[in-house]
Amino acid sequence: KLSKMGAVAALIYPDPADYKTLSWDAELYGHVHLGSGDPYTPGFPSFNHTQFPPAKSSGLPGILAQTITANMAKSIFEKMGGEDAPARFKGDFPTYKVGSESDKVTVAVNNNLADTKIHNVFGVIKGYVDPDRYVVIGAQRDSMTLGYAKSAVGTSLLLELARVFTELKKDGFRPKRSVVFASWTAGDFGNVGVTEWLEGYWSSLDRKAFTYISLDGVVTGADSFRASASPLLHTLLQKTLGKVKTPKSNSSLLQNYGRDFSSLLTPMQMDDGAYPLLALSGIPSVSFSFISPSYEQFLDTNMDEKEHLDRITKQKVVELSVLAAQVAGQMALRLIHDHILKLDVTKYSDVIDRHVSDIIKRVDWLNAAKNSYGRAAASLNVDISNTDLNDMEMCRIINNRIMKVEHNFLSPYVSLRDVPFRHIFFGNGWQTSTDLEKYLGDVQENKTSLNIDEVLNKFALLTWTIQGCANDLAGDIWSLDNEI
Repeated sequence: KLSKMGAVAALIYPDPADYKTLSWDAELYGHVHLGSGDPYTPGFPSFNHTQFPPAKSSGLPGILAQTITANMAKSIFEKMGGEDAPARFKGDFPTYKVGSESDKVTVAVNNNLADTKIHNVFGVIKGYVDPDRYVVIGAQRDSMTLGYAKSAVGTSLLLELARVFTELKKDGFRPKRSVVFASWTAGDFGNVGVTEWLEGYWSSLDRKAFTYISLDGVVTGADSFRASASPLLHTLLQKTLGKVKTPKSNSSLLQNYGRDFSSLLTPMQMDDGAYPLLALSGIPSVSFSFISPSYEQFLDTNMDEKEHLDRITKQKVVELSVLAAQVAGQMALRLIHDHILKLDVTKYSDVIDRHVSDIIKRVDWLNAAKNSYGRAAASLNVDISNTDLNDMEMCRIINNRIMKVEHNFLSPYVSLRDVPFRHIFFGNGWQTSTDLEKYLGDVQENKTSLNIDEVLNKFALLTWTIQGCANDLAGDIWSLDNEI
């Protein structure tokens, strides 16, 4: 948008109004790619030196972008002329100007683009019944800064969980399904390591990996608990938080941090290490963290070091890390051990209801698809209750139906290269229900004109994506709902 308005560069700074706990001389690190993975091979895996036609992600800005400190920004504002900036642009500096034609700022960015070989590292404990089905537990191991909270704590927990699961297997534990421990590289450059892995094994991962548990940034504070997860994992996460006990009070994490489970949930953001697995590959994913909201902004700065985290957690980093490992470990154990996958398909009924509630008043197609999914989810639960859980073949058939749900919410009507995050509820692009809701809202408020063909096309594609998921969840073709 800035380039379309004539801007040739962007200076990004942390305004003290938004970053109250940061020093005015704190330097920010990060990237400005609105996406994930190698931005020069969008939609393709960039390994083994595979050559593709020259391409660039649409999420890369068309102008220079450079971070500066708050003090640098303050100095620039003080020297700028022109009118005062609008109130919504103002923060804690005494002066905010929009600039004048006589103002001159030179921006020189001397970064060198270079091809760098990166390596993800994996460890596997194979299952005994369905070794081709696996839970992935992963953590980013790199950081542009010291990265103590962002990557070191999570990587330490990943190694410890791998050790514990190995000891369990030595002691006779026989998991039905496999568990993969993944150490991702190049996370600070836009989840490059995990995204390239997903793109490289795109055609098979949705039939094999059925859950991802992220350990990135699991301890960044101590006052609150926050989680982002696929609705399929909400029930399992809630039950796990109700079982994991804090060492001193002997109360559960759910009791300690919020009896109302929904208050702990927050939408998954694009910079979350679990986001590509959910929105790009359709793998049910969860990330969680102990946080102190007033101190969150130290990530991606040089304040992300051990002494700082010890101070804001009141020396509880080890205690909280143990609790985080228990949450991840207990969830993984249920997922690889129980006969039926602990993915609650009924939870998507609530999500679909919420997203289509403002739309179905205008078109009944979407309402019918929503009802089809609700009936299919209820039918699955009936089938589970009527199934002999010792019948491995029947359990596998039911698990096949469960595993496909998240993946079937990836829109098949958009290009992976142009719109990588294809999930209709948690993705990013024109195929999402959020995009349709926003468009209809803009029409209603006279912010844009109605293009009836565009609206009907979006309705149809969104409807059939939901209906297709419902059909697959229903099972055999004679069980399908033929109302649409």
